[in-house]
Amino acid sequence: MSQNSPNAGNDLREVKQLGMWASITSLGYVFWLVGGMELVERIAYYGVKASAGLYAKAPESAGGLGISLSDYGIIISLWAIMQTFVPVFTGGMSDRVGYKETIFGSTIIKIFGYLVMAFFPSFWGFLVGALLLAIGTGIFKPGIQGTLVLSTNRNNTSMAWGIFYQVVNIGGFLGPLVAVHMRQLSWDNVFFACAAIISLNFLFLLTYTEPGKAERLERNKQIKSGEVEQESLWRDAWRELKKPIVIYYMLVFSGFWFLFNALFDVLPIHISEWVDTSVIVTSLFGSEGTSNGILQFWLGLNNEGTKVMPEGMLNLNAGLIMTCCFIVAALTAKYRITTAMFIGCLLSILAFVFIGAFHAAWFIVFAIAMFSIGEMMISPKKNEFMGNIAPEGKKAMYLGFVMLPQGIGWGLEGYFGPKLYEIYASKELFSRDLLLERGMNSTEVSAIPQGEAFTTLVSYTGENAHDLTQLLYHSHNIGMAWYIIAAIGTISAVGIFIYGKWLLTLQRAQQAA
Repeated sequence: MSQNSPNAGNDLREVKQLGMWASITSLGYVFWLVGGMELVERIAYYGVKASAGLYAKAPESAGGLGISLSDYGIIISLWAIMQTFVPVFTGGMSDRVGYKETIFGSTIIKIFGYLVMAFFPSFWGFLVGALLLAIGTGIFKPGIQGTLVLSTNRNNTSMAWGIFYQVVNIGGFLGPLVAVHMRQLSWDNVFFACAAIISLNFLFLLTYTEPGKAERLERNKQIKSGEVEQESLWRDAWRELKKPIVIYYMLVFSGFWFLFNALFDVLPIHISEWVDTSVIVTSLFGSEGTSNGILQFWLGLNNEGTKVMPEGMLNLNAGLIMTCCFIVAALTAKYRITTAMFIGCLLSILAFVFIGAFHAAWFIVFAIAMFSIGEMMISPKKNEFMGNIAPEGKKAMYLGFVMLPQGIGWGLEGYFGPKLYEIYASKELFSRDLLLERGMNSTEVSAIPQGEAFTTLVSYTGENAHDLTQLLYHSHNIGMAWYIIAAIGTISAVGIFIYGKWLLTLQRAQQAA
């Protein structure tokens, strides 16, 4: 490829991967160390993220924020934009300042974020805490992922990213379980626990040795002495961002990240309002449920052991990835990266169609499992892809770019996802409408605290909560919100297919040059 090409400096070759066991044994201690740090950070992060929507809609009388889903969407959208656009520039900063230094600084910021959430239980307190978490995460990610790239090689990257993603999901699995049981004590316990958990990364940093540090220090020395010129960080990042291979990647994957984040931002609310998860417990343990504390913890059950909490249902996603991701990574290593990502996107779309069509608990389990397989095919590959094509000395910068489509997709979903749900599926709004139909005057309905409309409906009508839920569900087209989200994902899948064809053309041109 000509040096004047808009993609000059990017290595587009697909390199033959080592076998599964050869890849695993070729990974050094630094790889496993950063996996441990990411594990700890994800336990704390998902402890809050998995329960955020439930905390937002819970009434103040129950210790929640008691805000509307639209207000919750504002928080999530700003959180998304901050978290995903910060790494675009902090990635380059990590390459220059040092990965250890940026990981240390990010951990301090994240601790402050959790403590703000704990001490200021309000819309503004949660928003400020979320933004601090976003900044901390945006600084943390490039340093961790840059280390991973430098501790691997082109022959084991597929398995390395697959294992790393699997380790991450151990944290993603444990975090919601911590939240389930902490929030049944009180909501602030969730935030205090997460602050304590993330502090463990200071211990990992004591044994962390930065790969490529000598080369980084030598490069910085040459820059200071004037031997080597270096563009400003912003200008350097902007020049790389303008390359078509980065621009097109950013555009086509935005729809998938809209889809992906809706699962975590909206599905827990949907499950809590419309899905009778006691059916699962009855199927497994009988009508009395289980009093086994170990089972209650690992399955994400309530303290009575009679139903699965929403975070416990969603935890199937992390559980499957935690146990199966390396197998999927080994299987997809045989295929082109963009092909694997395209198929993964299609499976994720089908999962959302199932969520919209059925509200029976076991169908939701099936949909989450289907989505998880799709995620395992697409999400680890995004990092492998960007790490492979990044020019030397810009690995962390390019891994920061990975966050751009997530920023666009999650930013839009954060605002529109809860709003779509509020329009088509909000149990709170439907309950207020039914109260008006059943004779309660509008002044009394308006005076009901946010989050308490359904409980008021139950007491006002004297009807069974289960029967009222079924009545509300079948009286409204609740699946429409999920079909719209699936349609957005479909547009992304088409874009990924076209991008893969275009990339193959570039690869052949590069090989012929």
